[in-house]
Amino acid sequence: MGYSHIHLFAPGANVTCDTSADIIGGRLVEITGNRTVAHAAANSIKVFGAAATDTKSGDDVLVIRKGVQRLLSSAAITAGSRIVAAADGKVAAAGNGVTGIGLALTTTTATDQLIQVALD
Repeated sequence: MGYSHIHLFAPGANVTCDTSADIIGGRLVEITGNRTVAHAAANSIKVFGAAATDTKSGDDVLVIRKGVQRLLSSAAITAGSRIVAAADGKVAAAGNGVTGIGLALTTTTATDQLIQVALD
């Protein structure tokens, strides 16, 4: 019997996922199970994208996978810095030599400020 392979979603496309916890829109999410997400933890290597909307646990959320997004900072970040996940789905500047998940396009001066990030 033959097998045909097709993409479930186009490469880089937004994907609808289940949630394993309450989600705040505009926060990074990581994979927690079978196409299931929750807020990303600090330095997570499982970041899948950012939640499009606030979503209750057990409901579906649209995860935005690529492009320039407005995310919430966990501290001051300088434009041009590589970005990593911080606690609770926020973002932080990556340390030297860390590839991260994106590039800061704008600067923040403190925690809980919106920053524009080009996600890889």
